[in-house]
Amino acid sequence: MEEFQWKKITKEEQELFKEFYEKEQSRSCEHSFANNLLWSPFYGTKYCVSDDNLLFCSGGDRLSVSFPIGKGDVKLTIQKLMDYFKEQDKPFCMHMVTPEQFQLMEELFPGKFQIEYDRDVADYIYESEKLISLAGKKLHGKRNHINRFLTDYPDYQYESITAENKEECLEMANEWRIQNGCDEDPDKKKEYCVTLNALEMLEELNLTGGLIRAGGRVVAFSIGEPLSHDTYVVHIEKAFADVQGAYPIINQQFVIHEASQYTYINREEDTGADGLRQAKLSYHPVFMQEKGVVTYI
Repeated sequence: MEEFQWKKITKEEQELFKEFYEKEQSRSCEHSFANNLLWSPFYGTKYCVSDDNLLFCSGGDRLSVSFPIGKGDVKLTIQKLMDYFKEQDKPFCMHMVTPEQFQLMEELFPGKFQIEYDRDVADYIYESEKLISLAGKKLHGKRNHINRFLTDYPDYQYESITAENKEECLEMANEWRIQNGCDEDPDKKKEYCVTLNALEMLEELNLTGGLIRAGGRVVAFSIGEPLSHDTYVVHIEKAFADVQGAYPIINQQFVIHEASQYTYINREEDTGADGLRQAKLSYHPVFMQEKGVVTYI
């Protein structure tokens, strides 16, 4: 009988995953049930529990697994994974491994593995207080953009996303899809699908949403959730590019209203996209949550 029984991720696993994530207290955006569920159709991600550890497996051209999290014997689980890859006649590959996790692997299996960090998947971590205050010379430009927005839309409103205004966010997302050519870009199309599903399942997935209303219409919205005891993750942020200051104002107001009690804000990775990288760097992260691919030496 095969050691690892990989299963499709469904909404029914939410409480199961939550138990494992609460033990781990990671700042990595992958430690989110919503992220796992919403993106699993696009990455072919499946899960299993082995020796009281939670594991994920990504298919495709290259078989790859996640670092085991839980209260089980990590060394035993990794050893079983090594045997599993051998049985599958595949090269060992473990993805999204943090420096702390790799350090543990080194202690358990000295000199057996190597890690290659991938800059494109590193999460940007910010101090929530700085995203709120935007104090200092480095963030002067952000304050200017917000001031311009406030001048153009003095009667703007921030609202938490509820059943009453969710439909307006769905309509805005559809307009954003058209403006950004999502139908012609496979990656943007995936992003759009994830955005729609996140809005549709907001309450079911225990996600929090916030929107900016200006000139009587929704011009920006964000969706996120607590990631650990001190970190909140922003999964989705959408704004109309032709509304000057829409992105900076939703960035700031969402943290003020939904996440000010958390020390850090994880705004996820830039996927290697130049424009997105510049935008995320312009807010000056306090550190990057590095993640890499582990293989045999």
